[in-house]
Amino acid sequence: MPKSSDARPTVLVADDSALIRRILVDVLGGGEGEEGPFRVVATARDGVDAVRKVHQYDPDVITLDLEMPELDGLGAIGYIMSESPRPIVVVSAHAGPGTATAIRALELGAVEIVAKPPPDASGRAALAGLAPELIAAVRRALAADVSHVKVMARPPAPVAHPPELALRGRATLAVAVAASTGGPRALADLVPHLPTGRNAAVLIVQHMPPKFTRSLAERLDSMSRLRVVEAADGAPIVADTAYVAPGDYHMRVRPSSDGPVITLDQTPTVWGVRPAADHLFRSVAQVFGAKSVGVVLTGMGRDGAVHDAGGGGVAQDRDSAVIYGMPNAAVQAGGVDAVLPLGQIADRVAAELTRRGAVARAGGGGSRP
Repeated sequence: MPKSSDARPTVLVADDSALIRRILVDVLGGGEGEEGPFRVVATARDGVDAVRKVHQYDPDVITLDLEMPELDGLGAIGYIMSESPRPIVVVSAHAGPGTATAIRALELGAVEIVAKPPPDASGRAALAGLAPELIAAVRRALAADVSHVKVMARPPAPVAHPPELALRGRATLAVAVAASTGGPRALADLVPHLPTGRNAAVLIVQHMPPKFTRSLAERLDSMSRLRVVEAADGAPIVADTAYVAPGDYHMRVRPSSDGPVITLDQTPTVWGVRPAADHLFRSVAQVFGAKSVGVVLTGMGRDGAVHDAGGGGVAQDRDSAVIYGMPNAAVQAGGVDAVLPLGQIADRVAAELTRRGAVARAGGGGSRP
């Protein structure tokens, strides 16, 4: 179709609810007499309509519901990312079974999640609550490069955890991971390949709305040899376990008489986000010192760019990252020893844990004071 003189980025809004479509159009494109930050070129009422209008209107970004008739959101993502890849922002129910479906959507190629307003919210209240988060998510999506993202076409077979995982003691090594836009897809590639049996725990900060992080942890748990859980305040840090920071809570580690434990809080945001990887990385450096590895994955901004997690630092490379902002900031800060494609990071982490564990057993490692 002919190009418009309006230079604003273009958006296609897909949702089976006429009310939600109207709210999203008002948020993104501006209400009556207003001009919003984006130009909504079309709306779609179901997945089939969305796929057709992607080809017809060629939008820069798509906002997509998951529960739609004819073709649901997951099916639409599969078609769009195979035929005409572009950034997709999932706008989904904020609680209940829909959250697991949203995590699967991120594996298929969507880059952001925004929680839908609760069903009992009025249009005006929903608009006020949704606007800042949705606009920010669409802006992040516009910065994403999805051209090289491979679709995870089918879910991997569930992994059975060996019974001895339940008997693991306190971790003496730690891996701290930071991720944002594109992170759930990257974590689905990384975490299942991280090793067990190294006496290490993994601590993950993924920028994600509340209510979705538990589903992310459950999804990663089903795919991984590690046990993966949403972190709880005061939980002991156990070997062969990965802890995902809950949405809207900073996660740190602190020493205790029985070994390191997790602390959660809602102190102010850092770089505009909560949880923030900077808090986690600094606390891991203080508690685990040289017996730690920091990993910075795809995402916009500078979170995770603190010097490193106290030990080695690894960053995802530009070619495999959906957004290279966070890894690049970590490189520029000087806390990165290696910049690697996503598929090579797990092996590097395994090698670092082996080396740092050996040094610690020989008496050359330890926590920082």
